[in-house]
Amino acid sequence: MTNLDSIAIDISVVLGSTAIPIHQLLRMGRGAVIELDAHEEDDCLILANDIPVAYGQVILRGEKIGISITKVLMRSAEWRPLRGIHRMEA
Repeated sequence: MTNLDSIAIDISVVLGSTAIPIHQLLRMGRGAVIELDAHEEDDCLILANDIPVAYGQVILRGEKIGISITKVLMRSAEWRPLRGIHRMEA
């Protein structure tokens, strides 16, 4: 039996995205603003080990930023993130 407390999961949040020309990226410096394709009221995407697992809203608690989950993405029972792993047929 695996102790789940010893398993680390990387959580990341995608607020939005954009595409810009490389020359614009190379000219950016401190204080540059990159505009995203999202609005303040839009849900952000929550990833666990680079796999989408939920949507949420950005919240502020004092000086901390957090995410309030608004929707959990469900997957079928046979779905597994098997990158580079091949199933063996019996």
